[in-house]
Amino acid sequence: MKLVFATNNLNKLKEVQEMLPSSIELLSLKDINCNEEVDETENTLQGNAKLKADYITKNYGYNCFADDTGLEVEALDGKPGVYSARFAGEPRSAERNMQKLLDELKNKSNRNAQFRTAICLNLDDKQFLFEGICTGEISHSKQGDKGFGYDPIFKPTNYNESFSTMSAAEKNKISHRGIAVQKLVDFLKNY
Repeated sequence: MKLVFATNNLNKLKEVQEMLPSSIELLSLKDINCNEEVDETENTLQGNAKLKADYITKNYGYNCFADDTGLEVEALDGKPGVYSARFAGEPRSAERNMQKLLDELKNKSNRNAQFRTAICLNLDDKQFLFEGICTGEISHSKQGDKGFGYDPIFKPTNYNESFSTMSAAEKNKISHRGIAVQKLVDFLKNY
């Protein structure tokens, strides 16, 4: 089965590719000659995932899935949430996003947070939604050099280290995206 993953994020693409069974050929946007960036204009993660998946299906005719992920921080009323990738403004910068978040939490004792991923799958003219959540907390400083985005400052529950100190396999077992993708994979195996 061929499936397009509607993302330009090569880190996400690699992470998901490692989780899919070999029976699924994962195509990138580059593979289908899609050079457009689909604007994430919805105010929910599910809405943005649906927006991207629908764009690819409508304009390129492929079965596909798209995701949107947000970091939701309790002390900031769920922010940055749907705006996680552009929290510190344009141009997008993981480094600036992390610094802004650490600055906003500087005098806060509650550092509870969760990553949430929503996946929208368009398959054979039907649509399916999957979600994964990973709870944890925001550390006071960066740890590790693996991963991407907010990984250096997010410590999952029951772990003393950030996502950035874990191997991809370790992270994929417990991460928000890993959980959502596993639900997608389980669904595809039984489809």
